[in-house]
Amino acid sequence: MVWKSAQKLIHNWKILRGDDVMIIRGKDKGEKALINRVIRSQNRVIVEGKNLVKKHIKQGQGHEGGIFTLEAPLHVSNVQVLDPVTEGPCKVGIKYLEDGTKVRVSRGQGASGNTVPRPEILKIRPLLGQKMRRWNTCWRGVTMPKLERGSQSSKMTVAC
Repeated sequence: MVWKSAQKLIHNWKILRGDDVMIIRGKDKGEKALINRVIRSQNRVIVEGKNLVKKHIKQGQGHEGGIFTLEAPLHVSNVQVLDPVTEGPCKVGIKYLEDGTKVRVSRGQGASGNTVPRPEILKIRPLLGQKMRRWNTCWRGVTMPKLERGSQSSKMTVAC
């Protein structure tokens, strides 16, 4: 048996949740969509309404079975961010302005070189801890226990 080598993970992600992208490979090639989720542990993204697959789910207690249509993840190399000016696919680079702020810049063939704005949806934090998963909500002023190894549980206030 031959073992597959471990996949090299991307450390500096330039594609973010909420970005407008164009699919450049696969069955939905050339279509524009929005990124719903980024799976950094697998170098994959889930694009809204694209790469749909049929999933057969067996009936169990509490849920019905059937055939469901789901969005399958795409590899990050199969999508490119849309340039805000030309509306075409482009690569994204990082640039520092004179005041020291870090911005994303469109680059590559057919790119305008303008800044690519961060999506507004990133201001809403979906995860407030390792175990808590609350999507599409913002917890303003909620007091949460701060967990650290070897210390008493202290309190912290989370603000979005």
